[in-house]
Amino acid sequence: MDGILNINKPAGKTSFGVVALVKRLTAERHAGHAGTLDPDASGVLPVCLGKATRVVEFLMDNKKTYRAGIELGKATDTYDGSGKVVYQGDTSNIDIKKVERVLEAFRGNIEQTPPMYSALKHQGQPLYQLARAGVSIERKSRPVTIFRLELVTWQPPLVTLEIECSKGTYIRSLANDLGEALGCGAYLKSLIRSRYGIFNIEEAISLAQLEEEVKGGNWQQYLNPIDSVLQDMSAVKVDEGGEAAIRTGNLLKNMAQDNIEGKYCRAYSRDGRFLGILTRDKDSGNWRPKKVFI
Repeated sequence: MDGILNINKPAGKTSFGVVALVKRLTAERHAGHAGTLDPDASGVLPVCLGKATRVVEFLMDNKKTYRAGIELGKATDTYDGSGKVVYQGDTSNIDIKKVERVLEAFRGNIEQTPPMYSALKHQGQPLYQLARAGVSIERKSRPVTIFRLELVTWQPPLVTLEIECSKGTYIRSLANDLGEALGCGAYLKSLIRSRYGIFNIEEAISLAQLEEEVKGGNWQQYLNPIDSVLQDMSAVKVDEGGEAAIRTGNLLKNMAQDNIEGKYCRAYSRDGRFLGILTRDKDSGNWRPKKVFI
């Protein structure tokens, strides 16, 4: 089966564990997820099956939306509730106006330092393994974009935020940085991913639902087509010659190129079958296959 499942990951389970369970339930050998969620986090986790695993790289650039519960007055070594408290601060002078004022600095294009407890690697070793061994490595800050940052509820010392952000954004780091900016410390207490690209939590299927649908033989209805996550790309239709070129990995020399924007485009047959992803050849200027799904 080739397609993408919109899974509602439960808290307490790793993203890898979700993929392993989906593989066991569906008997699909090839599966992978896009956008890792921490074990304590829940929400939308796209799981790609079969040939759809080949578009994971294109999913990674999608915007994500989170609902984050952040507790003020404490900081942990992991920046979330699973870690050890390393700082306790006074929140008596923190009010909603101060929080709103400080949040302004986190909107738009910002620099963010990844946490030590992350899957990023240093000399081939995940940072979280080094952190558990008591080793701290200097991490370079990197640019991320916070498209939307809204204060949803204020129930001191808990503040709930809704965050729409770019790839590479660590909500745990945002929580920790907010605590530092307020001068009282903070950590991420809860996290729900409500949207990932085209997938939203309202339409996500739980693992329990998936198991029931597998038993009833109806689970395939929840598979989203491979090209459903590529709608930002221009689409072109090719003739039989173009289809043959895609099939064999050759340049499409006679393809009409009007209204094709961007680095990639989707290719379809005349009867509407999705054939693959094309990219422009630097030398000739013609289009050639990047990913073939025939």
